[in-house]
Amino acid sequence: MTKSARLHLARQRRTPPAQKAKKFFIAVAGNIGSGKSSLTGILSKRFGWKPYFESVEDNPYLADFYADMKRWSFNLQVYFLSNRFRSHKAITEGPESVILDRAIYEDAEIFARNLYDIGKMERRDYQNYVALYDVMTAYLRPPDLLIYLRANVDTLVRQIALRGRDFEQTIGREYLEQLNRHYESWIERYTRGPLLVIESDTVDFVNRKEDLEKVVGLIGKKLGMKRGE
Repeated sequence: MTKSARLHLARQRRTPPAQKAKKFFIAVAGNIGSGKSSLTGILSKRFGWKPYFESVEDNPYLADFYADMKRWSFNLQVYFLSNRFRSHKAITEGPESVILDRAIYEDAEIFARNLYDIGKMERRDYQNYVALYDVMTAYLRPPDLLIYLRANVDTLVRQIALRGRDFEQTIGREYLEQLNRHYESWIERYTRGPLLVIESDTVDFVNRKEDLEKVVGLIGKKLGMKRGE
């Protein structure tokens, strides 16, 4: 080996390889109207994370579901499960840091469970759905952080009215209360990874900068991020 080759090799050994930026997978969970989409968009821009939003405007079942829950509950839940599985799988396999508006776990733990409990989904359909969900989620990597937006029904009703989606205006308080109970039960049992609970009734991350900075700080701490990352 020539002297110049030895010097080049020595320099290579002394120079540490460039470190790749850590990939994060964040999921935002919460009831209808809790602020998931707003927080997902804000954090996406703040951290440079790729956002995955819930399929709402292009959902072929949603309006029919709110008009006749018992008829369309199984169809809607399978549609959501399929879409969220594809998103979750793409997130796991892709190179980018990502933030997801609603996690796949909410479909079975909250919405399908509630529909079955209130008699809006047949037992055989519910069992079929849960079996499919169990198979799918067994192959998925859980989020590095689950952010749960906790909100009372008054907050949910107010925010649903403000965003003005026609098909949501028929959602009753009792239905939202039932979903909240399932959310609280699920969050108490959540063990898939780190969890951050944000009280949406008192924290306005959309309109108050100090509240947003507090949320950003809590997320950074949970993820072990250094200042400026």
